[in-house]
Amino acid sequence: MACFFSTAIFDIVVTAMKRKKLARRRLGGKKRHGFFWPGNLMLKLQQSLIALQDRSFQGRIPSKPPRPKLLKPVITSSLQQQSSHLCPPVSQSVAEVVFGDGHSGLRRSSLYPLTKRRSEGAVPIAANYRLIDVVVSNCINSNITKIYALTQFNSTSLNTHLTKAYSEIGLGKDGFVQAIAAYQSPENQGWFQGNADAVRRCLWVLEEYPVMDFLILPGHHLYEMDYRALVGAHRKAGCYISVVALSADGAHDRNPALGTLRINSQKRVLGIDSNEVKITGKSETAGCNNHLISTRIYLIKRNVLVELLRERFPGENWIEGVIRGAISLGMEVEAYLFDGYWGDTGSIGAFYWANMENTTKPDARFDFYDRDSPVYTVARSLAPSIISGSVITGSLIGDGCILNRCNIKGSVVGMRTRVDDGATVEDSVIMGSDTYEWDNHTDPVNGKRSAAVPPLGIGANTHIRRSIVDKNPRIGKNVLLINRDNVREGDREADGYMISDGIIVVLRNAVIPDGTDL
Repeated sequence: MACFFSTAIFDIVVTAMKRKKLARRRLGGKKRHGFFWPGNLMLKLQQSLIALQDRSFQGRIPSKPPRPKLLKPVITSSLQQQSSHLCPPVSQSVAEVVFGDGHSGLRRSSLYPLTKRRSEGAVPIAANYRLIDVVVSNCINSNITKIYALTQFNSTSLNTHLTKAYSEIGLGKDGFVQAIAAYQSPENQGWFQGNADAVRRCLWVLEEYPVMDFLILPGHHLYEMDYRALVGAHRKAGCYISVVALSADGAHDRNPALGTLRINSQKRVLGIDSNEVKITGKSETAGCNNHLISTRIYLIKRNVLVELLRERFPGENWIEGVIRGAISLGMEVEAYLFDGYWGDTGSIGAFYWANMENTTKPDARFDFYDRDSPVYTVARSLAPSIISGSVITGSLIGDGCILNRCNIKGSVVGMRTRVDDGATVEDSVIMGSDTYEWDNHTDPVNGKRSAAVPPLGIGANTHIRRSIVDKNPRIGKNVLLINRDNVREGDREADGYMISDGIIVVLRNAVIPDGTDL
């Protein structure tokens, strides 16, 4: 075939040369510049090349073109499915929206009084961290580096923490952790009316990057999850919304406000109930036939979220209501089953036990020491803790503590905590202090010396048991905080403490005088 092709071209070129020579003779022997190609010869050359192409591929081209494969029906609305094999990596195609406070300040948090001066995500945990660090670290470890934190209620502490902790952590060229505090505008005068309203009013910021999906989640739960598995299952299923769910056995100290899911055999969510659990059909996935609890973690396609919030349900203030509305419209909402540990810290009792579990590392269900999934937080320059003549068993001790001849058992002791001689702390959470106080007789209000005001920390011969002591406490000498009458609930906020779920909670900056007996 190649020989035939070359011969044909040679014949055409030789003919052209002869014609050129004849034309020159007719012109009187004058030489013309350039190569002379008569128009009919160029046309003949093109026709010959086309004929050679047809002859060379003869017998290989099918007589009829192949019939195209049938694709899924095209959805004409803006809620269009996107092909999973064309998806870029999650770092480019997924953005996280995390809520710093669970209730947007509309009602009192179940973590009160720990949230009296801070949002839920800013509550300290495990001596060195904040609750929101767990959620943000899950995203970073999953290579999701576009993170928006929507805050409103008591957000100063949380916004400061996010700025210090993640501004220079190295999230790549386009990575960031951006805190968006509640604001007012000419179009919206007033506070966020719920988490859906917060997202709706911040869409102009969230749409800055052309991501495909939004991962929406609360910022105060304790769990370790690789969100890439969730994204992969979500795109493979081609659904609009994925809801992360777990069995009743997988939730530690379940909060009934989370709601339960009704699903069918294909894991499609048929409804979200507040109390009653209903399962329809037989599951094809392990654990699906148990009670499924919503974790309020949602993965929603970008176009779907925008249309639901702006067009379909512009008056709905809560994400849960938007999801129920999407189900009522017949949209594909699927349950993604999470089989790892998931701890709800939405109450004083749940928060207390989440801390207590970390005092016994072999039995801890959440591992702060996992080198493959580290938990990030603010990088501090604190001195090591000083422990003099103390007995410490089964406890977590934060940085910069000063522990003098005390007894600490099964407790979490936060940064800069000072415990004096003869004091006993057992089965308690001490959140530490924001600063040191070297002059032990300085009044925190007027700065004058006053022996009546205990120094910052825990005084000598004080006994604290089954308690949560918030930051910057001034607990005097010979104090008993042991709840000897086993009171379940008690409001003594004016005296600097409360009792919730049978646990004593000492308020932030509280002053407990010498000799107090509780």
